Amino acid sequence: MEIKKFVLRQLTFQDCRESGLSLWQCPNFLFLVMGLINICSMLGVYIIVQRYDIPELVIFSVSAISVLIFAVGSSVINSFEQVAKANKMKSEFVSIASHQLKAPLSGIRWATDALIGNKKESLTQRQIEYLKDIQENTSRMIRLVNDLLDVSRIETGRMTIGDQEVDLKDTVETVIKELNYFALAHHTKLILKVDNNIKKIKNDPVRIKMVMQNFIDNAIKYIGDNKGEIVISLKNKGKDIFFSVKDNGMGIPQEERKRIFEKFYRGDNIAKRQTIGTGLGLYIAKAVIDNSKGKIGFDSKEGTGSTFWFTLPAINNLNFNIN
Repeated sequence: MEIKKFVLRQLTFQDCRESGLSLWQCPNFLFLVMGLINICSMLGVYIIVQRYDIPELVIFSVSAISVLIFAVGSSVINSFEQVAKANKMKSEFVSIASHQLKAPLSGIRWATDALIGNKKESLTQRQIEYLKDIQENTSRMIRLVNDLLDVSRIETGRMTIGDQEVDLKDTVETVIKELNYFALAHHTKLILKVDNNIKKIKNDPVRIKMVMQNFIDNAIKYIGDNKGEIVISLKNKGKDIFFSVKDNGMGIPQEERKRIFEKFYRGDNIAKRQTIGTGLGLYIAKAVIDNSKGKIGFDSKEGTGSTFWFTLPAINNLNFNIN
Protein backbone atom coordinates (compact mmCIF):
# COMPACT_ATOMS: atom_id res chain seq x y z
CA MET A 1 0.00 0.00 0.00
CA GLU A 2 2.81 2.42 0.90
CA ILE A 3 4.67 1.61 -2.34
CA LYS A 4 1.49 2.17 -4.34
CA LYS A 5 0.96 5.58 -2.70
CA PHE A 6 4.59 6.55 -3.34
CA VAL A 7 4.42 5.57 -7.04
CA LEU A 8 1.10 7.40 -7.48
CA ARG A 9 2.54 10.50 -5.80
CA GLN A 10 5.53 10.48 -8.16
CA LEU A 11 3.47 9.87 -11.29
CA THR A 12 1.08 12.72 -10.48
CA PHE A 13 4.00 15.04 -9.58
CA GLN A 14 2.25 15.86 -6.31
CA ASP A 15 5.44 17.04 -4.58
CA CYS A 16 6.05 19.60 -7.32
CA ARG A 17 2.47 20.86 -7.23
CA GLU A 18 2.61 21.23 -3.45
CA SER A 19 5.86 23.20 -3.84
CA GLY A 20 4.29 25.54 -6.42
CA LEU A 21 6.51 24.33 -9.30
CA SER A 22 5.30 24.17 -12.89
CA LEU A 23 5.76 20.98 -14.88
CA TRP A 24 8.80 22.42 -16.68
CA GLN A 25 10.38 23.17 -13.30
CA CYS A 26 9.56 19.77 -11.83
CA PRO A 27 12.62 17.46 -11.75
CA ASN A 28 10.47 14.31 -11.81
CA PHE A 29 8.68 15.43 -14.96
CA LEU A 30 11.91 16.54 -16.66
CA PHE A 31 13.60 13.22 -15.88
CA LEU A 32 10.58 11.46 -17.39
CA VAL A 33 10.87 13.64 -20.52
CA MET A 34 14.60 12.86 -20.75
CA GLY A 35 13.86 9.16 -20.51
CA LEU A 36 11.27 9.34 -23.29
CA ILE A 37 13.66 11.38 -25.47
CA ASN A 38 16.40 8.78 -24.98
CA ILE A 39 14.07 5.94 -25.91
CA CYS A 40 12.71 7.76 -28.97
CA SER A 41 16.20 8.84 -30.05
CA MET A 42 17.57 5.29 -29.90
CA LEU A 43 14.62 3.99 -31.91
CA GLY A 44 14.95 6.86 -34.40
CA VAL A 45 18.68 6.32 -34.94
CA TYR A 46 18.09 2.58 -35.34
CA ILE A 47 15.40 3.17 -38.00
CA ILE A 48 17.56 5.70 -39.85
CA VAL A 49 20.56 3.36 -39.90
CA GLN A 50 18.39 0.49 -41.14
CA ARG A 51 16.70 2.46 -43.93
CA TYR A 52 19.36 4.90 -45.08
CA ASP A 53 23.01 4.36 -45.67
CA ILE A 54 23.86 8.05 -45.31
CA PRO A 55 26.50 8.77 -42.60
CA GLU A 56 25.76 12.51 -42.70
CA LEU A 57 22.10 11.89 -41.84
CA VAL A 58 23.05 9.69 -38.89
CA ILE A 59 25.51 12.32 -37.62
CA PHE A 60 22.89 15.06 -37.99
CA SER A 61 20.26 12.98 -36.14
CA VAL A 62 22.60 12.16 -33.26
CA SER A 63 23.69 15.81 -33.03
CA ALA A 64 20.08 17.04 -32.96
CA ILE A 65 19.17 14.54 -30.27
CA SER A 66 22.24 15.53 -28.21
CA VAL A 67 21.21 19.19 -28.38
CA LEU A 68 17.68 18.29 -27.27
CA ILE A 69 18.96 16.21 -24.35
CA PHE A 70 21.33 19.03 -23.40
CA ALA A 71 18.42 21.51 -23.38
CA VAL A 72 16.30 19.30 -21.15
CA GLY A 73 19.29 18.64 -18.90
CA SER A 74 19.82 22.38 -18.51
CA SER A 75 16.19 22.73 -17.46
CA VAL A 76 16.70 20.00 -14.85
CA ILE A 77 19.79 21.74 -13.48
CA ASN A 78 18.01 25.11 -13.48
CA SER A 79 15.02 23.68 -11.60
CA PHE A 80 17.32 22.19 -8.95
CA GLU A 81 19.10 25.54 -8.62
CA GLN A 82 15.77 27.32 -8.09
CA VAL A 83 14.72 24.79 -5.45
CA ALA A 84 18.10 25.18 -3.72
CA LYS A 85 17.80 29.00 -3.77
CA ALA A 86 14.26 28.84 -2.40
CA ASN A 87 15.38 26.48 0.35
CA LYS A 88 18.30 28.77 1.24
CA MET A 89 15.99 31.81 1.36
CA LYS A 90 13.57 29.89 3.58
CA SER A 91 16.35 28.90 5.99
CA GLU A 92 17.64 32.50 6.10
CA PHE A 93 14.12 33.82 6.73
CA VAL A 94 13.54 31.32 9.55
CA SER A 95 16.87 32.25 11.11
CA ILE A 96 16.25 36.02 10.91
CA ALA A 97 12.63 35.78 12.07
CA SER A 98 13.58 33.51 14.98
CA HIS A 99 16.33 35.89 16.12
CA GLN A 100 13.91 38.82 15.93
CA LEU A 101 11.27 36.94 17.92
CA LYS A 102 13.65 35.75 20.61
CA ALA A 103 14.47 39.21 22.02
CA PRO A 104 10.86 40.38 22.71
CA LEU A 105 9.86 36.96 24.02
CA SER A 106 12.78 36.96 26.44
CA GLY A 107 11.77 40.47 27.52
CA ILE A 108 8.22 39.31 28.25
CA ARG A 109 9.55 36.35 30.20
CA TRP A 110 11.87 38.54 32.30
CA ALA A 111 9.04 41.01 32.97
CA THR A 112 6.65 38.29 34.18
CA ASP A 113 9.40 36.73 36.31
CA ALA A 114 10.01 40.13 37.91
CA LEU A 115 6.31 40.76 38.55
CA ILE A 116 5.75 37.35 40.10
CA GLY A 117 8.93 37.53 42.14
CA ASN A 118 8.96 41.15 43.34
CA LYS A 119 5.32 42.28 43.21
CA LYS A 120 3.64 39.10 44.35
CA GLU A 121 2.29 40.62 47.58
CA SER A 122 0.45 43.39 45.70
CA LEU A 123 -1.16 41.06 43.14
CA THR A 124 -4.42 39.17 43.45
CA GLN A 125 -4.47 35.41 43.05
CA ARG A 126 -6.15 35.72 39.64
CA GLN A 127 -3.50 38.18 38.44
CA ILE A 128 -0.77 35.78 39.54
CA GLU A 129 -2.47 32.96 37.62
CA TYR A 130 -2.66 35.15 34.51
CA LEU A 131 1.02 35.99 34.83
CA LYS A 132 1.92 32.32 35.21
CA ASP A 133 -0.07 31.52 32.06
CA ILE A 134 1.86 34.26 30.22
CA GLN A 135 5.10 32.89 31.65
CA GLU A 136 4.32 29.32 30.57
CA ASN A 137 3.24 30.25 27.05
CA THR A 138 6.20 32.58 26.60
CA SER A 139 8.56 29.78 27.65
CA ARG A 140 6.88 27.51 25.12
CA MET A 141 7.36 30.11 22.38
CA ILE A 142 11.03 30.55 23.32
CA ARG A 143 11.55 26.79 23.07
CA LEU A 144 9.90 26.81 19.63
CA VAL A 145 12.11 29.70 18.49
CA ASN A 146 15.21 27.87 19.75
CA ASP A 147 14.11 24.73 17.87
CA LEU A 148 13.64 26.73 14.65
CA LEU A 149 17.09 28.27 15.08
CA ASP A 150 18.55 24.79 15.52
CA VAL A 151 16.77 23.59 12.38
CA SER A 152 18.21 26.53 10.46
CA ARG A 153 21.71 25.70 11.74
CA ILE A 154 21.30 22.03 10.80
CA GLU A 155 20.11 22.83 7.27
CA THR A 156 22.96 25.26 6.65
CA GLY A 157 25.60 23.05 8.27
CA ARG A 158 26.27 25.57 11.05
CA MET A 159 25.37 23.40 14.05
CA THR A 160 28.29 23.33 16.46
CA ILE A 161 28.84 20.94 19.35
CA GLY A 162 30.68 22.06 22.47
CA ASP A 163 33.62 20.21 23.98
CA GLN A 164 32.89 20.54 27.69
CA GLU A 165 33.29 17.60 30.03
CA VAL A 166 29.81 16.23 30.71
CA ASP A 167 28.73 13.87 33.49
CA LEU A 168 25.72 12.09 31.97
CA LYS A 169 24.69 10.64 35.35
CA ASP A 170 24.24 14.12 36.82
CA THR A 171 22.52 15.29 33.63
CA VAL A 172 19.93 12.51 33.52
CA GLU A 173 19.20 12.88 37.26
CA THR A 174 18.51 16.60 36.69
CA VAL A 175 16.23 15.83 33.73
CA ILE A 176 14.26 13.26 35.73
CA LYS A 177 13.82 15.72 38.57
CA GLU A 178 12.49 18.36 36.17
CA LEU A 179 10.09 15.98 34.41
CA ASN A 180 8.90 14.04 37.45
CA TYR A 181 5.83 16.26 38.00
CA PHE A 182 4.85 15.83 34.35
CA ALA A 183 5.22 12.06 34.72
CA LEU A 184 3.13 11.96 37.90
CA ALA A 185 0.39 13.93 36.14
CA HIS A 186 0.30 11.11 33.55
CA HIS A 187 0.33 8.42 36.27
CA THR A 188 3.76 7.36 35.10
CA LYS A 189 6.69 6.10 37.14
CA LEU A 190 10.25 6.99 36.13
CA ILE A 191 12.84 4.32 36.96
CA LEU A 192 16.55 5.11 36.62
CA LYS A 193 19.17 2.38 36.18
CA VAL A 194 22.79 3.57 36.12
CA ASP A 195 26.01 1.55 35.96
CA ASN A 196 28.72 2.25 38.49
CA ASN A 197 31.60 4.49 37.37
CA ILE A 198 29.90 5.89 34.26
CA LYS A 199 32.56 7.41 32.02
CA LYS A 200 32.29 11.07 31.09
CA ILE A 201 32.00 12.53 27.59
CA LYS A 202 33.05 15.72 25.89
CA ASN A 203 30.06 17.46 24.43
CA ASP A 204 27.60 20.31 24.76
CA PRO A 205 25.80 19.83 28.10
CA VAL A 206 22.78 21.88 27.00
CA ARG A 207 22.25 19.91 23.78
CA ILE A 208 22.75 16.51 25.41
CA LYS A 209 20.31 17.46 28.15
CA MET A 210 17.82 18.48 25.45
CA VAL A 211 18.12 15.06 23.78
CA MET A 212 17.49 13.28 27.09
CA GLN A 213 14.53 15.56 27.83
CA ASN A 214 13.05 14.84 24.43
CA PHE A 215 13.30 11.06 24.84
CA ILE A 216 11.73 11.05 28.30
CA ASP A 217 9.10 13.69 27.48
CA ASN A 218 8.01 11.71 24.39
CA ALA A 219 7.88 8.49 26.41
CA ILE A 220 5.53 10.11 28.93
CA LYS A 221 3.29 11.44 26.15
CA TYR A 222 3.19 8.05 24.39
CA ILE A 223 2.12 6.15 27.51
CA GLY A 224 -1.49 6.52 26.44
CA ASP A 225 -4.07 5.04 28.80
CA ASN A 226 -1.62 2.54 30.31
CA LYS A 227 -0.31 2.72 33.82
CA GLY A 228 3.01 4.13 32.80
CA GLU A 229 6.43 2.80 33.61
CA ILE A 230 9.50 4.27 31.96
CA VAL A 231 12.90 2.68 32.48
CA ILE A 232 15.82 5.04 31.86
CA SER A 233 19.18 3.28 31.50
CA LEU A 234 22.69 4.68 31.42
CA LYS A 235 25.64 2.31 31.14
CA ASN A 236 29.15 1.84 29.84
CA LYS A 237 29.14 -0.16 26.62
CA GLY A 238 32.63 -0.89 25.34
CA LYS A 239 34.21 2.39 24.30
CA ASP A 240 30.84 4.18 24.36
CA ILE A 241 28.21 5.38 26.79
CA PHE A 242 24.76 3.91 26.13
CA PHE A 243 21.58 5.79 27.09
CA SER A 244 18.07 4.43 26.56
CA VAL A 245 14.47 5.24 27.48
CA LYS A 246 12.03 2.32 27.46
CA ASP A 247 8.29 2.82 27.88
CA ASN A 248 5.25 0.55 27.97
CA GLY A 249 3.15 2.93 25.89
CA MET A 250 1.23 2.68 22.63
CA GLY A 251 4.26 2.02 20.42
CA ILE A 252 4.85 3.23 16.87
CA PRO A 253 2.96 1.76 13.87
CA GLN A 254 5.18 -0.03 11.36
CA GLU A 255 4.34 2.35 8.51
CA GLU A 256 5.40 5.41 10.53
CA ARG A 257 8.77 4.18 11.81
CA LYS A 258 10.86 5.23 8.81
CA ARG A 259 9.70 8.85 9.28
CA ILE A 260 10.29 9.20 13.03
CA PHE A 261 13.42 11.35 12.67
CA GLU A 262 11.99 13.53 9.88
CA LYS A 263 11.58 17.26 10.38
CA PHE A 264 8.08 18.35 11.52
CA TYR A 265 6.83 14.75 11.57
CA ARG A 266 4.41 13.69 14.28
CA GLY A 267 2.88 10.22 14.46
CA ASP A 268 -0.88 10.00 13.90
CA ASN A 269 -1.49 8.26 17.23
CA ILE A 270 0.26 10.98 19.27
CA ALA A 271 -1.09 13.86 17.16
CA LYS A 272 -4.65 12.75 18.02
CA ARG A 273 -3.86 12.80 21.74
CA GLN A 274 -1.39 15.69 22.03
CA THR A 275 -2.15 18.98 20.30
CA ILE A 276 1.11 20.56 21.54
CA GLY A 277 4.24 19.70 19.61
CA THR A 278 6.16 20.64 16.49
CA GLY A 279 7.74 17.37 15.40
CA LEU A 280 11.22 18.91 15.65
CA GLY A 281 12.55 17.26 18.81
CA LEU A 282 13.73 13.96 17.35
CA TYR A 283 15.00 15.65 14.18
CA ILE A 284 17.22 17.93 16.26
CA ALA A 285 18.20 15.08 18.61
CA LYS A 286 19.43 13.01 15.66
CA ALA A 287 21.46 15.94 14.34
CA VAL A 288 23.05 16.47 17.78
CA ILE A 289 24.02 12.80 18.16
CA ASP A 290 25.23 12.48 14.55
CA ASN A 291 27.37 15.61 14.93
CA SER A 292 28.77 14.14 18.15
CA LYS A 293 30.01 11.03 16.32
CA GLY A 294 27.42 8.93 18.14
CA LYS A 295 24.58 6.66 17.05
CA ILE A 296 20.85 7.04 17.61
CA GLY A 297 17.95 4.67 17.04
CA PHE A 298 14.83 3.02 18.43
CA ASP A 299 12.94 -0.24 18.71
CA SER A 300 9.18 -0.33 18.92
CA LYS A 301 6.22 -2.66 18.88
CA GLU A 302 2.74 -1.26 18.48
CA GLY A 303 0.64 -1.76 21.58
CA THR A 304 3.67 -2.77 23.68
CA GLY A 305 5.98 0.23 23.81
CA SER A 306 9.17 1.76 22.46
CA THR A 307 12.82 2.10 23.37
CA PHE A 308 14.78 5.11 22.13
CA TRP A 309 18.54 5.05 22.57
CA PHE A 310 21.77 6.77 21.69
CA THR A 311 25.46 6.07 22.16
CA LEU A 312 28.31 8.56 22.52
CA PRO A 313 32.07 7.95 22.66
CA ALA A 314 33.51 8.08 26.17
CA ILE A 315 36.03 10.80 26.95
CA ASN A 316 39.02 8.39 26.97
CA ASN A 317 38.16 7.16 23.49
CA LEU A 318 37.64 10.44 21.66
CA ASN A 319 39.89 10.64 18.64
CA PHE A 320 38.29 13.52 16.80
CA ASN A 321 38.00 17.27 17.15
CA ILE A 322 34.62 18.83 17.86
CA ASN A 323 34.13 22.25 16.35
